[in-house]
Amino acid sequence: MTNGIGSVLAGRRVESVTGGARLDITLAGAVTVRVTHEFRFAVPSGVERFYPALTVRPSGPLLGLVGRSVGAARVTMAGGLELAFDGGGELSVPPHALVAPWSVFTPGGTVCSGLPGGEVAWAEPEPR
Repeated sequence: MTNGIGSVLAGRRVESVTGGARLDITLAGAVTVRVTHEFRFAVPSGVERFYPALTVRPSGPLLGLVGRSVGAARVTMAGGLELAFDGGGELSVPPHALVAPWSVFTPGGTVCSGLPGGEVAWAEPEPR
């Protein structure tokens, strides 16, 4: 299930990007990717590093994701999250030893979260 995140996120259009004490990327279908710790965003012109604990002000390239789609998504073997966007741009959230650095959720609850120490928790599937 480690890389089932691709089936949850890939192909969804970015509807908004907001900052503050965290980064929220809201996708079509009311899916949100929330980043609460350090991450990097790479585009062809360079790499930017962000530190939500110090507040995040989305840069021009991050704001430029609005209207584009997630091309690929994966959970790394170490428990990080990587998103690649159609048209360029890669967001990478490394795991952290002490904090939960990222999560993916819907109005119905959390789908998947990176936990302290690189563990990853998935929501239990609903019984049939």
